[in-house]
Amino acid sequence: MKLTDFDYHLPPERIAQSPLQQRDASRLLVVNRDTGAFHHTQFSHIGEHLPRNSVLVLNDTKVIPARLIGKKAETGGKIELLLIRETETDTWEVLAKPRRSLRIGTRIVFGEAKLTAEVLAKPEDGHCIVHFNYDHSETFLAVLTDIGMMPLPPYIRRPPNAEDRVRYQSVYAATEGAIAAPTAGLHFTQELLAELKGNGIEIVTLTLHVGPGTFQPVKVENIRTHKMHAEYIHITETAANRIRIARETGSKIVAIGTTVVRSLETAGSTGTVNPYSGYSELFIYPGYQFNVVDALVTNFHLPKSTLLMLVSAFAGRDLIEKAYQEALQNNYRFYSYGDAMLIL
Repeated sequence: MKLTDFDYHLPPERIAQSPLQQRDASRLLVVNRDTGAFHHTQFSHIGEHLPRNSVLVLNDTKVIPARLIGKKAETGGKIELLLIRETETDTWEVLAKPRRSLRIGTRIVFGEAKLTAEVLAKPEDGHCIVHFNYDHSETFLAVLTDIGMMPLPPYIRRPPNAEDRVRYQSVYAATEGAIAAPTAGLHFTQELLAELKGNGIEIVTLTLHVGPGTFQPVKVENIRTHKMHAEYIHITETAANRIRIARETGSKIVAIGTTVVRSLETAGSTGTVNPYSGYSELFIYPGYQFNVVDALVTNFHLPKSTLLMLVSAFAGRDLIEKAYQEALQNNYRFYSYGDAMLIL
């Protein structure tokens, strides 16, 4: 299982730089695992292709404005931080750029000193630990909302704008904590969700706060030696029970995004989804035996990424290779703001 097995050529112009005006106007490639057949449609018509008695499982994580641009207090040198997770009150694990210019004790100033940070540690994993100081008459999230930026992926080659605060977020996002959007959910509108419910489709939510584990590059040729960065998952007892009953009564579990797959397979490793609150380092690649998920809605992913490996595990590497070529030949848009697949 080599890293090069998951490579493909994507012309840069096929990477979507902005969202479509209407969320559910994106295209949808329906992939049938049993027959290998492809069907082209619009995302707004997804209900026509979902299995009967489907249960859609959504990730309700909400992206925070986790990208901060500041300067070192001593020298004025530019520093960019990407928040990863809070380890203690106002103390965060971050990605820093340029990291090499930071030392323990370095102070960083953001937003005309509305927010400052001090570097506490530089672990060997390449991250930094920083402590933030601000006027506690406001919450940290309120300060972030004021001076932080949406952490768009690096392949979106433009600065984030006001529209991204809405569009790089699902319409059902509710629980703050992600540093990247679970992008399969970006295609849904409230009207489409209501239509699906009206047609008997059940909807369940869970939370996985998307972190570096979802998008960090794989740097080893033998992919089995790659280690995922842990991400936090929360599945309530109510949600777990609804999924368990659905499976017992023959309903099909449709995961909206790879983060939902990882959440369900983490909490359902025995075949029964249990309530779960904790971190997961589950890395899914071809050869993995799925215990919970029956169908998957997902965007088109980067070459050599863990996301492409997960999708290849679910549908088979050969079929996914053909599906990606089908999408390329039919001018689909790729990555976060791009089009989607429904894998049945």
